[in-house]
Amino acid sequence: MKNKKLILWGIILLVMAASFIVWKKPTSLGLDLVGGSRIVLEAQTTDTIAKITQDMMDGLKFAIEKRVNALGVSETQVQQMSETRLLIEIPNIKDPKLAREFLGDTAELEFKRPVMDGDSVVDWETTGLTGNDLKKASVSTDPAGGWVVLLEFNDEGTRKFATLTKELVGKPMAIFFNGELMSSPNVNEQITGGHAQISGNFTYDDAKKMVDFLNAGALPVPAKIVEESMVSPTLGADSLHKSLVAGLIGLGLVALFMIFWYRVPGVIACIALSIYAVLNFAVFKIIPVTLTLAGIAGFILSIGMAVDANILIFERTKEELRAGRTLYTAIEAGFERAFTSIFDSNTTTIITCVILYLLGSSIVKGFALTLAIGVIISMFSAITVTRNFMHVLFGTGQLKHPGWFGLKESEINAAYEATETKRENAKFGVLD
Repeated sequence: MKNKKLILWGIILLVMAASFIVWKKPTSLGLDLVGGSRIVLEAQTTDTIAKITQDMMDGLKFAIEKRVNALGVSETQVQQMSETRLLIEIPNIKDPKLAREFLGDTAELEFKRPVMDGDSVVDWETTGLTGNDLKKASVSTDPAGGWVVLLEFNDEGTRKFATLTKELVGKPMAIFFNGELMSSPNVNEQITGGHAQISGNFTYDDAKKMVDFLNAGALPVPAKIVEESMVSPTLGADSLHKSLVAGLIGLGLVALFMIFWYRVPGVIACIALSIYAVLNFAVFKIIPVTLTLAGIAGFILSIGMAVDANILIFERTKEELRAGRTLYTAIEAGFERAFTSIFDSNTTTIITCVILYLLGSSIVKGFALTLAIGVIISMFSAITVTRNFMHVLFGTGQLKHPGWFGLKESEINAAYEATETKRENAKFGVLD
């Protein structure tokens, strides 16, 4: 019993820690709950790109994720949905137009040398120095107070830039952004420090936009937005409200059933389910899990499975009590006999969740993840929390109040009498 009380105190401390996490750490909500934009981006073939490969899609996904991070929008999902398409879900975005421009623009920065005809520039040759050679970009002002973009190259870019400026002393050097000539300053001397400046009568917003593009990186292949849908914040809030109401109604009905049918163990199960919910949300916030409508559905379904585990345990325990077992023996036997069924059903559910998570879309992934987490934690709440609460509350003797378990006194008395008779017979060597 001493060990049981130590475990009980451990559970209490765990619940306190989980409650602190739930209180302090914000909940991550998907766009179907807070509103936002859902965009499908398709990679495009060109004269030089005949086929879109998986490596190109991986590079495109990485670049898009960097751009989304530059937008300052959290909990964005980027995933590949076909051989040439990416699905981007951006919750709680305030400027959908900015997202469209930011995701679809290629952001190609190129430094070019002039092709001269006498003293005139007739074209620009490619130098190989591009935005891929940048370390970072930033917004600044020139001596006249105009906005400019400052560039800092990485080691390889610094070497290329030094070589290029050495070759072009006394000549212009062009800076192109997305194929547009931004500036073509004359090079007065070799620049070895790895820094350059783009000026072009920028407003602050224009300069900031270019800096964000450059820091996010160029897209490895051209991409075009082919589908877009918006979820309004009002619709998202309404969905969240209805989900919470549905969940609370479901929990209330389950609690009433458990208490009506199993009496005191039913109350213990409700307490265990409350602990389960707190632990579940704490894990959601630690991972973190972005909650969507599908994710909430997975969580509510896992509650049902947690209740199912308690029902199996209580029914087995009642069978043992009907057979004349003491409280401690009946509770232990009930848990042991129910464990195999609980473990098998939960294992098959987790296997299904893994398959859904690996092969499903983002919505299905959310459902699978929350269901799997809930199932794992439900086993802990049923096997550890409920078990220890029952031992601490009921002790080890005989069941003096059968109604606490939803049993009739006649069932228990008959069982105890039969058990005592067997003990007496065994004592005096009498066989049944």
